[in-house]
Amino acid sequence: MRKTVLFLLFLLSPSHLFAGDGPTISERIDAAFAPLVDILDTVFFWDPVKAVGIELEADIPIVVLWLVLAGIFFTFRMKFINIRAFGHSIALIKGKFDKPGNRGEVSHFQALATALSATVGLGNIAGVAIAIMVGGPGATFWMIVAGFFGMSLKFTECTLGLKYRQIDQHGVVSGGPMYYLNKAFTRRKLGIPGKVLAGIYAVFMVAASFGGSNMLQSNQAFAQFAMVIPAVSDYGFWFGLIMAFFIGIVIIGGIRSIARVTGKLVPFMAVFYVGTALVIIAMNISEVGHVFSLIFHGAFNAPALKGGIIGVLITGFRRGAFSNEAGVGSAAVAHAAARTNEPVSEGIVAMLEPFIDTVLICTMTSLVLIFTGFHENPMGLEGAPLTSAAFGSVFPWFPYLLVVAILLFAFSTMISWSYYGLKGFHYLFGKTSTTLFGSIKVATYTYFILFLLFTIIGASSSLTSVIQFSDMMVLTLAFPNIIGLLVLAPEVSRDLKDYMNRLRKGEIVKH
Repeated sequence: MRKTVLFLLFLLSPSHLFAGDGPTISERIDAAFAPLVDILDTVFFWDPVKAVGIELEADIPIVVLWLVLAGIFFTFRMKFINIRAFGHSIALIKGKFDKPGNRGEVSHFQALATALSATVGLGNIAGVAIAIMVGGPGATFWMIVAGFFGMSLKFTECTLGLKYRQIDQHGVVSGGPMYYLNKAFTRRKLGIPGKVLAGIYAVFMVAASFGGSNMLQSNQAFAQFAMVIPAVSDYGFWFGLIMAFFIGIVIIGGIRSIARVTGKLVPFMAVFYVGTALVIIAMNISEVGHVFSLIFHGAFNAPALKGGIIGVLITGFRRGAFSNEAGVGSAAVAHAAARTNEPVSEGIVAMLEPFIDTVLICTMTSLVLIFTGFHENPMGLEGAPLTSAAFGSVFPWFPYLLVVAILLFAFSTMISWSYYGLKGFHYLFGKTSTTLFGSIKVATYTYFILFLLFTIIGASSSLTSVIQFSDMMVLTLAFPNIIGLLVLAPEVSRDLKDYMNRLRKGEIVKH
């Protein structure tokens, strides 16, 4: 660990930033990550269809296929819970079914806001732009489909997250796939497989918090900042350092501190970003029918250049899954902290995330890109700057305000993922270590240091290496998680049936 930290400090030292000779810091980081990305790509983005000798128009990564099939399966297995319990989910987040004295740390709304703050953000801004660049307008259709099926996945994993959570003597909650994979499998006399899956998941969770959330967020936040103020384009290190400082202040406060911040940031960001998108859509309301026709046509009649229908479908599902994180289990960590004794109720609240994140916000971003003609990328931009330019073509002042919004999006996503990653770190290494000087939070502080260092690395890197690494780190969580969900599906189905019966009989009442 000490050697790793010293290497990172050497890599990021200001002397390297200002050295006139030798490779730049971005080149150093790209060179360091390239071999790792190649290895992970071979393993996790392996194409099983091509492996059996079937040649299609595009690659089908096994992790994306895994998520697509799981989303369809759980939608049918839970009898379209994403439709029949939608109205009840709204009542729950309004607090109508809250009971005084329920165990937990945060309200239904705060748990939803914390989880949304980890998903609503640059996946909706940069991710949608990347999807349309790669797959054309038709990718939007498949992103919507991914969001719809993702609602059932999110319901299942968050129900289990709360059911098998762990609450210590101080009332601090720990939950998520690490715990339900371990505890639920042990109850079924599958203790060893459960512990193995839980350990693998915890390792992936820590890696995802560094790469999938942290690096991408700081990278794209700096990209937008540099687009508006080109003079700072060579100062990614200092941007990352400043962001790391402010993130450190918040995350040390724990889930209650994170919930207070995200509970305020998420509504503000949603009103600002979505509000502006709605204005642009309203200005082009007469073109909505034509645009949706373009999206639908592109989904099923994509040109070979975009990989055909398979290429567009995979692109849409890949970006949709990365945006809403359904199936990867991350949100189950946040929802485990909700103040309720009804696991199913929290699962029903959680299924709103893919709907808000992907079905609504990602679709709005796509519409703005298409209305403004930027889906054809006339300026050769990529990621968040492309979306910014699309909005800026209508409102010239928007890119400047979007800098603030993206900083808030990135900030809220990173502090939420720091909580997720820390829970994985604690699961692997424990919370404290006893020394001659007493009990100290070695694991906690070690994790914080690494997390903040990766914030700096992300801001100093190129988008190409970061987006590949981020995709793999987040989406690989789906492998151990969905294996667990498939084993535990009958249990969740029984709990759902019992809950809905009690709700119909009036045994679960409003307050």
